[in-house]
Amino acid sequence: MSEFDGKSAIVTGAGSGLGAVYARALGAEGAAVVVADIDGEGAARTATELTEEGGRAVGVEVDTSDDDAVARMVRTAQTAFGGVDILVNNAGWRPAPAGHHYDDFPDELTSKEWMRILAVNVVGPMICARACRPLMAGRGGGAIVNQSSNAAYTAAGGPYGVSKLAINALTMSLAEEFAADGIRVNGIAPGVMTGRGNSKTLDAAIARQMIARRGTPQDLVGTLLFLCSDRSDFITGQTILVDGGQTRRI
Repeated sequence: MSEFDGKSAIVTGAGSGLGAVYARALGAEGAAVVVADIDGEGAARTATELTEEGGRAVGVEVDTSDDDAVARMVRTAQTAFGGVDILVNNAGWRPAPAGHHYDDFPDELTSKEWMRILAVNVVGPMICARACRPLMAGRGGGAIVNQSSNAAYTAAGGPYGVSKLAINALTMSLAEEFAADGIRVNGIAPGVMTGRGNSKTLDAAIARQMIARRGTPQDLVGTLLFLCSDRSDFITGQTILVDGGQTRRI
């Protein structure tokens, strides 16, 4: 029997990519999963895959920066699975001009694009966390994991990096705010991942790593499951770098 049996999770941005990997990992461990994504078809597809693999899942279309949409997402979790124990704030956004690892430059972004980055990458996780809080508290506590990036620790991270530095601060703030309800809040900050950026930029980043290869979504799964489980029940307010040793911090 898995420690996730009987648990309910919401994973945002889970219609594809890393979010779908996270959702499948939690489902494989026995958690019921609300697969949430602004792409409703993608969310439904991932949920179907989880169900076909023997799990319990439901897909939900949601813009995580919209309070009403998030409220509907949380009501779906309550109706389908009786509540929420785990929230993975994976949904994110950045513009994608060609060429740069982080895909944005401060002097090329409009104010509207800046606001969208901050709305999805920072405000959205706050909305989702606060919407889930009452249900988690009613079940004796829970775990929230925010998706960060090692772009938060480099000047080359651009506006995306700024938003990820902000999510690190939000992680600490929410951890203190939610502690009285038994809710832990932590983050994961990956580095160079497969499928991102051009080869020249990525090769330069990998050259700075201690483990000289690109990361894969599976490299993050162990950290995710650890932070969502009781094995990390004395850890909160932390953002864990999973970047092959690229970022040096003491």
